[in-house]
Amino acid sequence: MSARKLPELTPEDRTRYARHLALPEIGEEGQRRLRAARVLLVGAGGLGSAIALYLVSAGIGQLGIVDDDCVELSNLQRQILHGTARLGVRKTASAHERLGDLNPSTEIIEYPERFDPSSANRLAEDYDLIVDGTDSFTTRYTINETCLALGIPYVYGAVFRFDGQASILCTENGPCYRCLFPEPPPPGRVMTNAEAGILGAVPGTIGTIQATEAVKWILGIGRPLIGRLLVYDAAAMRFEEISIEKNPRCPSCGHSSRA
Repeated sequence: MSARKLPELTPEDRTRYARHLALPEIGEEGQRRLRAARVLLVGAGGLGSAIALYLVSAGIGQLGIVDDDCVELSNLQRQILHGTARLGVRKTASAHERLGDLNPSTEIIEYPERFDPSSANRLAEDYDLIVDGTDSFTTRYTINETCLALGIPYVYGAVFRFDGQASILCTENGPCYRCLFPEPPPPGRVMTNAEAGILGAVPGTIGTIQATEAVKWILGIGRPLIGRLLVYDAAAMRFEEISIEKNPRCPSCGHSSRA
């Protein structure tokens, strides 16, 4: 995180975040760091629901939400940020209403547009990190290039059917998304979640892990998922960890990209 003045905690903050304040790893200074943090969330769907709810409840100072979709009935099986009364409403507006009720002290900024190469730097330039709540390969590559350009981390997550994975990418000396996946799959090669189906709770599990990793990164505590890909199999109820390394020949972050 870039250096900025840490806000003081109010009496209400001390009550709201009492369980955080009791943790030696967080305490008052850590909670003030959370209140100073600015996080950009790309996608307010299944992953984004859990990410947003837990970041805002943790006391993040500012959360920007990028999504150009509206709430549909088929979303509600997994997108717990929204509800039946919000059908047809833009997801950013639906999220803003729910999150504002959860924690009015977090500033929610809506970006009802696509995160693409024409908008990415403008949307992300004032944030400390980007958390991935998308289901689009194209958008993930855009997030990757944006994080590398701005020098901020990329909290990655993805889900498919009963499976999910998470990591922190684009950190100093750590791998980027293109180190893992050098090229996107050919169009039509990989089924979308709409075509393949997905267990509704899986995005909640991965999104919660992403929120946890974002909080850890902001606070500088624990062992973050840098150089590690966490893989989740809900059907077998099993987690595995795969070591991942920076590719020196990566076209995005390797030596060749700086030649």
